[in-house]
Amino acid sequence: MSYTVTWTPSAERDLTAVWLGAPDQKAVTLAAHQIEQRLKRDPLGIGESRESSINRVAFLSPLAVAYDVIEDDKVVFIRLAQFIN
Repeated sequence: MSYTVTWTPSAERDLTAVWLGAPDQKAVTLAAHQIEQRLKRDPLGIGESRESSINRVAFLSPLAVAYDVIEDDKVVFIRLAQFIN
């Protein structure tokens, strides 16, 4: 079953800032796309849980995202994006 993935406005701003400051903007674009595709398929199967089972973090260099999974609605909210090495 497919999940709907939504970037919060603050996560979109984070991603824009990461992209603008990245030495390889193409790599950031690719990582964001791949993370989003994986979250659509299996958001609980990737990343790591944090404060609770719905709060998770996923890493795909050069990008990390924090997200929440609302299982009943099949929705994922990406709430933070960050550059990683």
